[in-house]
Amino acid sequence: MKSLAGLLVVLMIWAVGLMAFAARVDRSTPAPDPAPADGVVALTGAASNQRIAAATRLLEAEKAKRMLVSGVNRDATREDIRGLSKAARRLYDCCVDLGFTAATTLGNAEETAEWARANRYKSLIVVTADYHMPRALLELRAANPGVDLQSYPVATPVLDAANWWKSGRGARLMIVEYSKYLAILGRETLLSLGPRDDKPAAKEAAPAQ
Repeated sequence: MKSLAGLLVVLMIWAVGLMAFAARVDRSTPAPDPAPADGVVALTGAASNQRIAAATRLLEAEKAKRMLVSGVNRDATREDIRGLSKAARRLYDCCVDLGFTAATTLGNAEETAEWARANRYKSLIVVTADYHMPRALLELRAANPGVDLQSYPVATPVLDAANWWKSGRGARLMIVEYSKYLAILGRETLLSLGPRDDKPAAKEAAPAQ
């Protein structure tokens, strides 16, 4: 009986956390106008064209000096990405970098960290999907200590964040993302209890974002 009661308490805490997570996602868009930063980073994934286009608009508005598109498909060309970005040729050729190594959110964070170090950037605007932003920020902050990160979430067309539980697709997306977020939060909490000289051995198994 005690074990059942304990399980119910855990499930209740998890459910309350899920509701809070979903409310956070819902409130995150439309994103406020960010302050100027050194760079802007678009993390690819579902609806990449919207993420890349949003980051490009920030670059065009001179909110950043350069732009990184992280996690580009290895089969994609610079012209393919320019088509998604809708950027002017002059701006695209001078100020947009493509990263082809990342296949997970952790990979995005590491790729972004390398780019920021190479350019000596201390502030970044992060562009990704609204539901993906909380987990992305956890990974990016862990990989980019000392770098100021501003979030610029993009609304997800297939997700009604205010009524996510009303569709099977929306419920699966929110629950899976919340569970991934908890896993990364737990990892970072454990790592904060001791020295952090080594990178975590386990990486995300699934590339889906």
